[in-house]
Amino acid sequence: MTILVTGATGAVGRLVVAELLNAGQHVRALTRTPAAANLPDGVEVVGGDLEDPASLEGVFDGVDRMYLFPIGRTAREVVAAAKQTGVRRIVVLSGAMAGSDDGPGGYLPVERAVEDSGLEWTHVRPGEFALNWLGWAAAIKAERVVRRPYGGAVTQPTHEADVAAVAATVLVEDGHAGRKYTLAGPEALTTVAQAHAIGAAIGDEVRFEELDPVEARGQWIRDGYPEAFVDWIFMLWAESARHPEPVNEEWASVVPRLTGRPARTFAEWATDHSADFR
Repeated sequence: MTILVTGATGAVGRLVVAELLNAGQHVRALTRTPAAANLPDGVEVVGGDLEDPASLEGVFDGVDRMYLFPIGRTAREVVAAAKQTGVRRIVVLSGAMAGSDDGPGGYLPVERAVEDSGLEWTHVRPGEFALNWLGWAAAIKAERVVRRPYGGAVTQPTHEADVAAVAATVLVEDGHAGRKYTLAGPEALTTVAQAHAIGAAIGDEVRFEELDPVEARGQWIRDGYPEAFVDWIFMLWAESARHPEPVNEEWASVVPRLTGRPARTFAEWATDHSADFR
């Protein structure tokens, strides 16, 4: 059985490749730059771009299952080509808000394309990626500080390695067709606590400075973030700071239930990425 991993050189894709190799699977890895892929021995590396379906000729030949990185604009063409070539199962990297009318809908076209295909499908919907905290790296390196509004807002960061482990599990195992797995880390932490956890990981104090939300909103928009996205995420943070919620046990249970391993904590993620913050 050949499993195709798209987005194979990304932060999650690389880990999906590693998980599948450890499970004894034959992995074909799709990347736009095969010469620079730097993937383990034994991986079949092929070139192609999900944003250019014409570049995928031959990529799906002999593939039984596929991990699909979400590119909404071309999702239907890519899924149709995979089905025509004999792919039977698709696991989508999606997001916790994919099925909600409240947040950005970038994942939804991909989910719908796969669901409409008639193939076996499973959606892996991580909550907020801990990787988003790499956006703090420059300020922490330079000043040992995190500046953000709503320091009391609570989130449940998800380690990318746990996302990959769940994706690999449902690619290999049967019994997951038609399921939408929303997952998150095991802890609900304030933004202030997250900054302090990074400080502990690098062995130095990281201060938190609360920003005025109005001023921060304007700066984010000037920095190029879409206004609708800024308003949406600030609304979520404001509500969370006013009414912090406890751990979502249902989301936290997915990783251990599917993989048999505990979900990784934010402190573990910070330690794994400590070099990024030093």
